[in-house]
Amino acid sequence: MKFVAVVEKGQDGRFSIYVDHIKGHGLYGSGASVSEAKADMIIALNEIIEMYKEQGKELPKDLQNPDFNYKYDIASIFDYFDWINVSSIARKAGINESLMRQYKSGLAFASEKQCFKIQNTLNQLARELSVATI
Repeated sequence: MKFVAVVEKGQDGRFSIYVDHIKGHGLYGSGASVSEAKADMIIALNEIIEMYKEQGKELPKDLQNPDFNYKYDIASIFDYFDWINVSSIARKAGINESLMRQYKSGLAFASEKQCFKIQNTLNQLARELSVATI
């Protein structure tokens, strides 16, 4: 089953991931990076699965082969995909480079319009990469 896992950078500088729609359970992970938070979330998921086994209960279908669609905030997307050049994305999106670095660090928060521009730029980059050959 597919779940939406929301990835956010907190005010404390740590990253968290949460999934709300797992029947009867909350699923959460945190870490100093998005990768650490994802690993922590998988540990929590495995603990839930182990709990079912220990109690001799059947594992709910949602948990049998869960798949996650990650929804990133701006800071977390640039942390996880650290190979993406923030300044280049800003230029392509028509956003001030300094402002984009503030979005990345969590010092400023993008409006819905700015998020849309960033999303469109990332989607365009993905399309260009998908047809590139070497």
